[in-house]
Amino acid sequence: MKLPKKHPVSTELKENVDYLKRELAIDKSFDLIHLDLEYGGIEMALFTVDAFAKDDALTQIQRELNHIDGATKENILDHLLKSRIPYIELEKVDDLEIALVEILSGPAVLLIDGQSEALVIDTRAYEIRGPEEPDSEQVIRGARDGFVETMVFNAGLVRRRIRDRNLRNEYIRIGRRSLSDVCITYLADIADRELVNYIKTSLEEIDTDGLPMGDKTIEEYLFGQHRNPYPVVRYTERPDVASSHVLEGHVLITVDGSPSVIITPTTFWHHLQHAEEYRQKPIVGSALRLVRFAAVWTSIFLLPLWYLFAQSPDLLPENLSYIGMDDPGEVPLIAQFLLAEIGIEMLRMAAIHTPSALATALGLVAAILIGEVAIEVGLFSHEVVLYLAISAVGSFATPSYEMSLANRLMRIALLIVCAVFHVPGYIVGSLLLILLLASMKSFDTPYFWPFIPFNLRGLRDVVFRAPMPLKNRRPRSIHPIDPDR
Repeated sequence: MKLPKKHPVSTELKENVDYLKRELAIDKSFDLIHLDLEYGGIEMALFTVDAFAKDDALTQIQRELNHIDGATKENILDHLLKSRIPYIELEKVDDLEIALVEILSGPAVLLIDGQSEALVIDTRAYEIRGPEEPDSEQVIRGARDGFVETMVFNAGLVRRRIRDRNLRNEYIRIGRRSLSDVCITYLADIADRELVNYIKTSLEEIDTDGLPMGDKTIEEYLFGQHRNPYPVVRYTERPDVASSHVLEGHVLITVDGSPSVIITPTTFWHHLQHAEEYRQKPIVGSALRLVRFAAVWTSIFLLPLWYLFAQSPDLLPENLSYIGMDDPGEVPLIAQFLLAEIGIEMLRMAAIHTPSALATALGLVAAILIGEVAIEVGLFSHEVVLYLAISAVGSFATPSYEMSLANRLMRIALLIVCAVFHVPGYIVGSLLLILLLASMKSFDTPYFWPFIPFNLRGLRDVVFRAPMPLKNRRPRSIHPIDPDR
């Protein structure tokens, strides 16, 4: 973010106070506080935001200021910093524009008559909810804490798990109006330096008035690919998942006000991993992973493949002839699929906006209206509902919500291509999808690694959940400085 125009702190207290009162419009905002103070014959002024101010801390500071005397006037700033103000986060600023930004960000600013610098006292205290386990990443066993909307607290959750002197939490402020706080987290002796420098430079070059959608806005500025539905970063609300990626060499991007953290760079397979796999025995985790892979591929390719068989029964061998349709119904098959896809999406949206107390009622309505009644009136056939339900379960089994939405779009696209071009459409469409994934990159990390380019060791780690004692190498695809764990 470009720094505002410099406005030096004047030694005349009244001039400083008038400037801040005018720029902050103190008289027109009830939540901005200005106090005129005098201790030991020295005039002072305090500015802060009511919602962020920690009353106990400011009251204690005022008690301490009451003990100063005029003899300390010449070196009053150093005296307050070293002896009088009982607070940890203190700094001096010589620019009123910086002081103004600090006030709006939460800290209190103390101006002193005769001094060309102001004191910034970080007494802010954000209201935060408890770090509950995120609903979308639940595990049977494991930690139950999750990220919250306060960046400082989130940084502490990662620091609690990685007590390494090389862990860096670098701070950047973005947005001319929102002045949003952003944190970059990485291990200095592991993460790719070019990647870290690129992220920092790109963040600093963001020129916008604010970050209304938090981390999602950051993603769109840094990574682009707006026409590609597949996610190039991973979101997580679990501190243990984020910490494990940091130890591998990934970089985290945290935005104040957002409970999710961006993990970058990522491959296609990072979006299919789940913490539950690492909370079970390796062989159990490997089985869970294979089932999840099967569910994901089923969610993309099953419906188009069955549509081909239903339209061309001669493609099926004799012993699989039961896969086709007994009664195609009055509505064309492709129309049934598209209507059902739209219906499921409508139900998903309705479930998001439905209070939990009514969720059961919504499920019953969906089961009755879209299930049995729709079949009875001839809108859908039994087979369409069956195979669509299997594909929907595969979508819900995808750990990454962004990935499941992208796969759903690809499934619909393949259905349409199959309806128009039949078997050649299915083959060419599937090939184009694989080529799309193989050609993508997240920074310098190939999206389809370790399949393309091929890496045997990486392939083993992707397909099977290896025992932790054997995971002694970091993924080569993210170019860690120290590949040995």
